[in-house]
Amino acid sequence: MIAIIDYGMGNIHSVQKALELAGATAIVTNRIKDIEDAQKLVLPGVGAFGDAMSELKKQGLVALIKGQIKKKKPFLGICLGMQLLFRESQEAPGVKGLGVLGGVVKKFSASKGLKVPHMGWNELEIKNKNCPLLKDIDNRSYVYFCHSYYPDPAKASVAAASCEYGRQFACVAWQDNVYGAQFHPEKSQENGLKMLKNFVRLC
Repeated sequence: MIAIIDYGMGNIHSVQKALELAGATAIVTNRIKDIEDAQKLVLPGVGAFGDAMSELKKQGLVALIKGQIKKKKPFLGICLGMQLLFRESQEAPGVKGLGVLGGVVKKFSASKGLKVPHMGWNELEIKNKNCPLLKDIDNRSYVYFCHSYYPDPAKASVAAASCEYGRQFACVAWQDNVYGAQFHPEKSQENGLKMLKNFVRLC
């Protein structure tokens, strides 16, 4: 069973439907027991970094999430959920993220004629073919993005895949049992469904 952590920030039910299509039993919950009993966890999210951390704290989920990750439970952060795994974000100066991954979240520059937010389909450049989330995903596969901020990991090895949008940025993170997707796999058609199936099949 996969627990999709509900902290009031966005695309919860579309993620649930996509995981079910990928073969999972998935529930949307913020109950401590559900999260502790789940075999895997997903942290989705659309919105602002500061508001999200405030909600996680208010619901008593910060220590719980960190504890489950320390227990080596497979964990997937999607979009804002990926950004929250990092130490901090330029979107909310002074607000600490979960700090599970080293590095910060930065804002895209609207220079070079780029539109911010970065919205639409873009290519993945796979950096680490051994990342379980990317099994059977071809290099230069397209996925769907909608974001104004991007993660900048402290360790280059954390970036299992990157994307080009004015600059190279990490769009898939992988460290031990922790995975992150800056794009929306639930909106990325066949490629996104493959990645969710890969996550569902993790031991």
